[in-house]
Amino acid sequence: MSYTPPEFLVDLLKAKSPSGAEGQAQAVFDTYVEDKADQYQRDTLGNRIATLDGDGGPSVMFSGHLDELGFIINYIDDKGFLYFGAIGGHDRVIIPGRRVIIQTENGSVKGVTGKRAIHLMNVTDREKVPQINEMWIDIAATNKEDAISRVQVGDVATYDHEFELINGSVGAARAFDNKCGAYIVGETIRRLAQDRSSFCAKVVSVGTSQEEIGVRGATTSSYGVNPDFAVAVDVGHSTDHPDCDKRKFGATKLGGGPIVTRGPNINPIVYKKLIQAAKDSDIPIQLEGDPRPTGTDARAIQMARDGVATGLISVPLRYMHTPSEMVDLEDVERCVQLLVAFCKDLQVGENGNW
Repeated sequence: MSYTPPEFLVDLLKAKSPSGAEGQAQAVFDTYVEDKADQYQRDTLGNRIATLDGDGGPSVMFSGHLDELGFIINYIDDKGFLYFGAIGGHDRVIIPGRRVIIQTENGSVKGVTGKRAIHLMNVTDREKVPQINEMWIDIAATNKEDAISRVQVGDVATYDHEFELINGSVGAARAFDNKCGAYIVGETIRRLAQDRSSFCAKVVSVGTSQEEIGVRGATTSSYGVNPDFAVAVDVGHSTDHPDCDKRKFGATKLGGGPIVTRGPNINPIVYKKLIQAAKDSDIPIQLEGDPRPTGTDARAIQMARDGVATGLISVPLRYMHTPSEMVDLEDVERCVQLLVAFCKDLQVGENGNW
């Protein structure tokens, strides 16, 4: 029996949205979420803020970032080769030899990331990882004039690797990190909007911008929303593959359900509520212990204003920050179910003070 992925998620995965250029993903979020919300805001950092009015209950903010890794053109040489800076945390080993799509004012331009071929390297050079400035994008330009007629400095690019199912509900895509999270928080609003009598909380789902370069959208949006509770939704490392020491990174797997984080970044009341909601709804979960502020929107949200009671759930993912990240879409669905159950459990008068 074939698996049918959600159209909302597939459209987000198709969107090219490196940090600071989230327009395509914003448009998808707008299409699927705006008409389900009681209020819908677009702000100056590019966040999308969708609100369902509550019935006297506490406010809760869900955050999933819309941005992804990418490149930005910073120099075009006389021969028409494009040099670039990295947007977000790239593994330089993976960059060369990839097809890319550049977003320009006049539409998309295709290119290939290049470097010196192995045949032209000496033994020492073959062992080195090239620096960003030692690679380029080739758009088959005849010269600089030809290149700048199609591409400008400041244009952004992403890998040209699209979503596809690999086996059953397991798929691979360029940017599951974090189109998964943006889909989950948007879909939560969509489902709760169909069952208004089942919750009393004010629910705010935010598709955040610029997470990959410093949780910037979450910093401003959490200050503006000022919620009582929050849950950030991102991807987490699935450690069920070779060359991953579970003594260092813990034991998580694809298909094992949402990863629920514990540690100083996590409010213990929110953590307990997530665990209880999962138990009550028979949702399988996995646990992660993180001793520091996490590398997610939760880091910023927890410290907004006078502090926000914050939790973090993650979709298990293999091969993070590569062009072919792998996810089980059943885990994505379970994250939606967990957020819906969490909302329904929030009661009037509750807060995260402990």
